[in-house]
Amino acid sequence: MQIVVDSSVFLAVALDEPDRDWLVEVTKGAEVCAPELLPHEIGNALSAMVKRARLTVAEAGDAFRSYSRMTVRLVPCDVAAALELCSGRGLYAYDAYFLMTALRLRSPLLTLDRGMRAVAAELGINVLEQDQ
Repeated sequence: MQIVVDSSVFLAVALDEPDRDWLVEVTKGAEVCAPELLPHEIGNALSAMVKRARLTVAEAGDAFRSYSRMTVRLVPCDVAAALELCSGRGLYAYDAYFLMTALRLRSPLLTLDRGMRAVAAELGINVLEQDQ
């Protein structure tokens, strides 16, 4: 089974956040997929955490190295189609890339982002949730 996994999940696992064990369990044995921009979005999120003093530079580096050891198939994304998906939905392009990938692969989505879960449901994308 393929699962499209967004940045919030990778960060939760890399930073050993409370949902980590469940996230690892739900992806066990699955082919984890994400849009090809994933490493850049992870880097951006970690730099924002450093900027807000939530992480030190060393901790951000450790988290990125932890993320880099995770197995993920990076999938090309259609920026123009993602921009169309954003229209009228209050989405950032980064979120739309994950949604477009789930639609393209006809795969469920794993995210910790409530807003993205709502749009995914609207689009008919199966969203994996902890109480499933």
